[in-house]
Amino acid sequence: MLKEKTRSRLAREIDGEVRLDAFSRGRYATDASIYQIMPAGVVIAKSTDDVAAALDASREAGLPLTMRGGGTSQCGQTVNSGLIVDCSKHLNQILELDVEGRRAVVEPGIVLDDLNRQLKPHGLWFPVDVSTASRATIGGMVGNNSCGSHSLRYGTTRDNVERIEGLLADGTAFDFGPGSGNRVPEPLLRQMLDLGAREADEIEARFPKVQRRVGGYNIDALVPDAAPINLAHLLIGSEGTLGLSTAIEIRLSPLPSKTRVLGVCHFPTFRAAMEAAKPLVGLGPTSVELVDKTMIGLARSIPIYAKTLEEFVRGQPAAMLFVEFADTPPENEENMRRLADTMADLGYGFGKEGEQEGGVVEVWDMALAADIGELRKAGLNIMMSMKEEGKPVSFVEDCAVPLEHLADYTDRLTEVFHSHGTEGTWYAHASEGCLHVRPVLNLKLDKDVRAMREIADAAFEMVRDYKGSHSGEHGDGIVRSEFHGKMFGPRILAAFEEVKTAFDPDSRLNPGKIVHAPKMDDRSLMRYPPDYDFADLESGHDWSAWPGKGGGFQGAIEMCNNNGACRKLQGGVMCPSYRVTRDERDVTRGRANTLRLALSGRLGKDALYSDEMAETMKLCVSCKACKRECPTGVDMAKMKTEVLYQRGQKLGYGLRERLIAEMPRYARVAVALRGLVALRNKVPLLAALGERITGLARQRSLPGFRADFFRDSEVGQAKGRGGAGKVVLFTDTFNRWMEPGIPRAALRVLERAGYEVITAQSPGRRPLCCGRTYLAAGMIDRARDEARRTLTALLPHVRAGTPIIGLEPSCLLTLRDEFLTLLPGADARALSENAMLFEEFIAREARAGRFDLPMTASAGAAHVHGHCHQKAAGVMSDMDHSLGLVPGLEAASIESSCCGMAGAFGYGAETYDVSVKMGELSLLPAVRKAAPDDLIVANGTSCRHQIADGTGRRALHIAEVFDRASENALERGQDSV
Repeated sequence: MLKEKTRSRLAREIDGEVRLDAFSRGRYATDASIYQIMPAGVVIAKSTDDVAAALDASREAGLPLTMRGGGTSQCGQTVNSGLIVDCSKHLNQILELDVEGRRAVVEPGIVLDDLNRQLKPHGLWFPVDVSTASRATIGGMVGNNSCGSHSLRYGTTRDNVERIEGLLADGTAFDFGPGSGNRVPEPLLRQMLDLGAREADEIEARFPKVQRRVGGYNIDALVPDAAPINLAHLLIGSEGTLGLSTAIEIRLSPLPSKTRVLGVCHFPTFRAAMEAAKPLVGLGPTSVELVDKTMIGLARSIPIYAKTLEEFVRGQPAAMLFVEFADTPPENEENMRRLADTMADLGYGFGKEGEQEGGVVEVWDMALAADIGELRKAGLNIMMSMKEEGKPVSFVEDCAVPLEHLADYTDRLTEVFHSHGTEGTWYAHASEGCLHVRPVLNLKLDKDVRAMREIADAAFEMVRDYKGSHSGEHGDGIVRSEFHGKMFGPRILAAFEEVKTAFDPDSRLNPGKIVHAPKMDDRSLMRYPPDYDFADLESGHDWSAWPGKGGGFQGAIEMCNNNGACRKLQGGVMCPSYRVTRDERDVTRGRANTLRLALSGRLGKDALYSDEMAETMKLCVSCKACKRECPTGVDMAKMKTEVLYQRGQKLGYGLRERLIAEMPRYARVAVALRGLVALRNKVPLLAALGERITGLARQRSLPGFRADFFRDSEVGQAKGRGGAGKVVLFTDTFNRWMEPGIPRAALRVLERAGYEVITAQSPGRRPLCCGRTYLAAGMIDRARDEARRTLTALLPHVRAGTPIIGLEPSCLLTLRDEFLTLLPGADARALSENAMLFEEFIAREARAGRFDLPMTASAGAAHVHGHCHQKAAGVMSDMDHSLGLVPGLEAASIESSCCGMAGAFGYGAETYDVSVKMGELSLLPAVRKAAPDDLIVANGTSCRHQIADGTGRRALHIAEVFDRASENALERGQDSV
């Protein structure tokens, strides 16, 4: 804990944020490595002055200081016991841009993808394309000397950084770069030049001659023939141990050719792929990337990657090499011909079987090639999606050896894994001989920690034999730093220590990295220390798909490996609250870490039920995007429900939670009181009074319950044109009581298309319900009751093979998701396989040639916003396919994350502002830009409400689009389309 003097000073001098509570510090105690160290405090710097103030305060208090960007380091670089300075929230701007000179000066917290989005209009990019580009900051990449999949062409970060400005450990400002005009303390410069001259021969003899060498300090930049000597290159790869960067000048490259092609080379054995790497690299590709059968198998079980695999994998290869070329179209055609010839010369061909089974699948479609690239980039996290106690562990994964030794090295290392009773998973950069390999171990067990040490010793000895590098891409951190003496020899290690002492004599900057390192197998520094335990809860959901206590809740939480994919700011949906707040608390990773720490006793007694935990979960909108987009499948929406359930069991539920949960039960009463709701929406004083009583935001209009609500008796009153089949229309609470025109539109469309529409009946007067509102309030037991009632009513239709068609994504998809953990078993699985959204059913029938509906040609455009649950379930393609059936309608998706309404979330007085900001990220501006005659299409009740409140536009459900088109066609007597 920080002393009061330091706490006061930080509060007084820091313009940004100072976080000293256990929950906040816990969220910064881990990165993407196996390590966990609780810091004394966190500073979220708003300016370079904040960085300087934090440095001065830590020096005065005798505390370490560690700079942090995306927190995705895999070796423990960004964890320490002192102050953590987070640069990613505010220090993320381009300070200067010289398009003609292809130079930029950036702040250290700018994320690579954000930087490249801003550079793209100028035809430029920063070409160190790391797999974590959606969250990796330039400062972190400089600290690690990051590489990227195209380093064969563009080199490492070191090759693309010109100058670094910042602060030395004593607070002295520096400016390191080539030529004159630098700010370099003369004694420091002289000492470094002397060191370079003195150790030149030893550096030549001991530094590995491979491109992927990022271990230790770059003292090879100091030797006399390295002129012009640039001390910035000494800081690159130093992991924040020598100085703090505040501005980084980078070299930019022209955007690569859009005419890239990809050859996917299939191999019958892993060794065959390794032996082929060198001849394939000889063809001059931009990259050669590897995936093995383990990764292929795991990716097949992850929805976001499964469809991509189907398009390019033939048979059951043991390994594949992705060979990319980026030349002119004629050159690429020749490249692909040479690739096919080379594979044939090596003896491989599809259909040959046995040791000759293989060949090349050519990928000319750039969209598919991009999807394959994303799959490869996610390799690490795909590997971590194993649900078992053992996980692939990072500690020898970055070894790089010369290509001619690659096959022998991988064979020998595999034998080492087998000798310890485990397997390794392989992927990554075959072109540079840097293969990421992670043996599967359970680091909660002493014996597996010992095995990790023994495997590391054996692996690094092999790397020395092959004159390779033990640290080829992800840096040193805690996991590899202790081995520098063995890898480089005692004299180079002494030189590293001399550099550290010269720059940071009191060892305050990120100590324990590169030099003076702790043991890599010190369990007291690990996420799972020797005394690690977990609370054994009586869980509401069934978590038995995972291991551990709480019926598997422990294993589900521990799936988060801190890879940080949830921190992306564009593309996909997750994590919408983080995109607004940029706060580690409000990202899937932050919530998962908080849960793990709370339930393992690291945040105090009853932390799970605390207000701090409630705050941690508050901005989760339960969009379910993480379940699909998180490479390890962390389902925070379901975890939030579990947390609310546990809290409710302990502390009870409030008025607002009960109002939300019981909506299906009081809907008939709400119809009778609809006049009062309308009056509340018109009279600000009543809205303010309602906010005080219920916590529902005064600014938000409440939904109107309709007197003409949809009644199940309406189904069957009209008959379809023919015998297209029978379907069950499952009408949800929201559309039934608030927007009855939508189920009526769906009913008309289905009957016009020739389907016999029926409903499912349930004992009693109350219509069926999915239980969604109970789940939103954390009332899992009540949701289970609703699920059981609904399942009982629908099961006879399911067994008869009758499709169950729903309209509201959040409700229908509950039948496919939460029902499986509320009522686990064959019946719930059968329902999940037979329940589909309206657009899914239409797309299925159309693909089968069975959808026969007269529709008129429509002139104009439709702007389509997908509900989060549609996106999470991977059904937006069916939305696109269905709208494509409407003649003349030009439908295009709005690139948006969550609308921000998210059911009850958008009504909360304390969440209203964030709700609106989510909508303003992209959705609401896109709707405002739409022409007045354009259609706005949104299938979610919440989405339509947010659009109406934020823009005044009425969005249509897809059923209404089809209803309009088919109604006009019938009136005009047009043929079916």
